[in-house]
Amino acid sequence: MSVPLEQSPLLTGIPGLRHGFFGRRGGHSTGDFASLNFSETVGDKPSLVANNRADILDALDLPHATLAQLRQVHSNRVVTLEDRHEAASRPEADAIVTATPGVLLGIQTADCAPILLADPDAAIIGAAHAGWKGALSGVVANTVEAMVRLGARRERMVVAIGPTISLESYEVGPDFVANLLSQHRDASNRVTKIAGGREHFDLPGFVFDQLIEAGVGKVNDLARCTYGNPKHYFSHRRATHEAKQAGRQISMIGLT
Repeated sequence: MSVPLEQSPLLTGIPGLRHGFFGRRGGHSTGDFASLNFSETVGDKPSLVANNRADILDALDLPHATLAQLRQVHSNRVVTLEDRHEAASRPEADAIVTATPGVLLGIQTADCAPILLADPDAAIIGAAHAGWKGALSGVVANTVEAMVRLGARRERMVVAIGPTISLESYEVGPDFVANLLSQHRDASNRVTKIAGGREHFDLPGFVFDQLIEAGVGKVNDLARCTYGNPKHYFSHRRATHEAKQAGRQISMIGLT
C-alpha cells in the first residue's frame, strides 16, 4: 500500500539520505487510530501497527533497514547510535544521532515537534522529539552538540521541523509563560494572546530559534499544524478535547 509522506526541500535530493514525515493517512489501523498509527503502546492492535511499519519502510524504499526508536519521555537526553546492533534497545531519550548507514532514526509525535537533522558532507544524521518540556530543557542544542561530537559541523547542518501543533492551537496560560521566560528571557516573541484570550505558545517557532542559536546552517519549518488538520495528523490535544485516543505519526531519516 502506498502511504503519503511529506519531505523537506533541504533534505530532499541529498545523496545517500532518505527521510519522510508521515501523517495519519494510508494505513491499516481503525477507529481512533485510523489509519497510519505507528505506536505500539496506545492500545492499537500490534498486527496493524506492524503492517503500518512495513508500508512506511516501503515508501522510503528501505524495506530492510534497521529501525532505531526511543522510549520518549520529554527529556533533553540524546543517544548516539554507534552501530546497527544497538538499534533494537530503545533507550529512554528524546533524540538520537548516528553516522551508521542502513539505519533509520524514527521519532513519534502527536503535537510535539519532530526534528530531522543532517550534515550531508560528514554523513551524520539526527532525529529529535521536542515537546515543550524537552525544548525548554535543551534537547535541540544537545542534539546538535551530539552530532558535532561525531564529526558534524554546525554551519553545514540542514534541519527540518515537521508537523507540530501551531501557535493558534496551543493555548498555555500565564503560568506556562512565566516558567518559559524564567528559563529563556528572549522567548517572549514566541508567546501571544489570541483575540484577547489566554496566552498561546509558538512551539515550532521556539524550536526554530533554538536551532539558529545552536548555529545550524539552514532550517526549514514545514509549517503544518497537527491540531488544525485532524484528517492528516494525529493530535494528542485534539483527541483529549474530543475524549478520544490519539495515535502517533512517525518521522524518519536514514543513511543508505
